[in-house]
Amino acid sequence: MALTSSPKPPPPPPTLPGFEHVRRSWNETYQSYAARILPGEYYVTRHDEGVYTTLGSCISACIRDKVLGIGGMNHFMLPATEASEADAWKASSQSSATRYGNYAMEHLINEIMRNGGKRENLEVKVFGGGRILQNMTDVGRRNIEFIRDYLKTEGLLVASEDVGEIFPRMVVYFPTTGRVRVKRLRSLHNNTIASQEISYIDTLKAKPVTGEVELF
Repeated sequence: MALTSSPKPPPPPPTLPGFEHVRRSWNETYQSYAARILPGEYYVTRHDEGVYTTLGSCISACIRDKVLGIGGMNHFMLPATEASEADAWKASSQSSATRYGNYAMEHLINEIMRNGGKRENLEVKVFGGGRILQNMTDVGRRNIEFIRDYLKTEGLLVASEDVGEIFPRMVVYFPTTGRVRVKRLRSLHNNTIASQEISYIDTLKAKPVTGEVELF
């Protein structure tokens, strides 16, 4: 009996300028392409594709214009830079500045609005902030406090969230529909993700912050 091969996936939708470097692959489960973002990255699309990441202490905000379906996701490790670092900004569309929550949020929101989104139509969903780094300051809790305070200050309501507790998460977001799938990972993943986050924190301390945010 001959085996039937899976149909060839369609070509990926075009990316918006500045996101060509983000890795995308075909996902059989969702029958769509999905862009994978790493800590310090974000991705915005106007097409029917997913965005996914794995979170430990980090936070991802999933934001879209619910009328036009333009939206994306960010992934940040620390709440905010020190005020003194702001003077070091230099122009860059996807910069090391987005590893911090304050810049990551501004970049994501501004990119959505730059591509036609309207602030009054923004829908926000928030994930992550798990306490997985033992014997360290509760970075996850600080991230949760930051994102809630940021959204309150900006007058943006949270449509849904899954934050805190003691486990990492995998999050898949579809901006055109606002659908989100969250998988809480078992504790056996904690050591790997915790090691990655500790390494990432050390990297942040060694790098200067660059990247200008254009406010709308």
